[in-house]
Amino acid sequence: MKKTAFYNIHRSLGAKIVPFAGFEMPIQYEGIIAEHKAVRESVGVFDVSHMGEVEVRGKDAFDFVQRLTTNDVSKLAEGDVQYSAMCLKNGGIVDDLLVYNMGDHYMLVINASNIEKDLKWMQENVSGDVTLKNISDDVSLMAVQGRNSIHTLQKLTDVDLPAIEYYKFRKGKVAGQDVIISHTGYTGEKVCFEIYSSSDVAASEALWNAVFDAGKEYGIKPAGLGARDTLRLEYAFRLYGNDMDENYNTIQAGLGWITKVDKGDFNGREAILNEKANPGKKLVGFMMEDRMIARHGQEVYSGDKKIGVVTSGSMSPMLNRNIGLAYIDKGYNKTGSPIEIMLRDRKLKATVVKTPFLEN
Repeated sequence: MKKTAFYNIHRSLGAKIVPFAGFEMPIQYEGIIAEHKAVRESVGVFDVSHMGEVEVRGKDAFDFVQRLTTNDVSKLAEGDVQYSAMCLKNGGIVDDLLVYNMGDHYMLVINASNIEKDLKWMQENVSGDVTLKNISDDVSLMAVQGRNSIHTLQKLTDVDLPAIEYYKFRKGKVAGQDVIISHTGYTGEKVCFEIYSSSDVAASEALWNAVFDAGKEYGIKPAGLGARDTLRLEYAFRLYGNDMDENYNTIQAGLGWITKVDKGDFNGREAILNEKANPGKKLVGFMMEDRMIARHGQEVYSGDKKIGVVTSGSMSPMLNRNIGLAYIDKGYNKTGSPIEIMLRDRKLKATVVKTPFLEN
């Protein structure tokens, strides 16, 4: 199992460490609810160094990324970030990812569990003057999320953080270290930053400690993978391997907004156009009427008819309601539709609702 550069800090803080995507990662410290609320109410910090980073260089880099991904890379100016997806020819989702326009090259940020698979897929799609470089092991990634993240980090940098718009980034220094400061995150918070830095252990630990010293007056807390999951689910952010995979396309997964079929050819375009013309099952949100939590893989029913499957489920700490996502067949997935979730041989009532949940 790999360890991130922050591993010793996690151990010193008493984190519960679990295997995740080939890494030993903290799932929680004080507790999921406390860490979740710290992010929603002030500021929390995640180690997300397990994520993968791939540089794409060469004179044909733009054409390569444009064909590889579903979003329109031509809309990216230097300093912009774009949420996108990579698809198979049949439309199945290989991975969701972030595309960074670094000026002279692109950086693709991919899911930790998919690094090997994604790299293989990228290599299979290379044509022309394109060079791929996996820099994942050279990068530490810290997510500082919540309304007071901006006040915490501004103490440590001369970069004007309020000037960095959502889904844009700047290069600069934080606590004296050369970093990329990205106004992005996986929590739903609009005040959120991700800091890409060197994976050197001493430098990473110094950066972590500087951030926590700066955030002390705001009650800053470390947060683990458990809170990361409940936070992303409140905003219905998809989790690869749960809510999408190679068996679903972006339209079914509710990611039509990052699928630009008018931009020209890209992997999966024809299959996606067919899905748009003849929509079937769709990923939707639901709220449980009962107190039980629905879990990944549980079946969804309307009466005696099986109509879908749960992909994610959890208790929402902010709503104090049990929420989830499920693929549900056409005709049963409209907002307000009653459904039932099979839990332990019992059918429990739920309702299809609009997402994000936190804005209901």
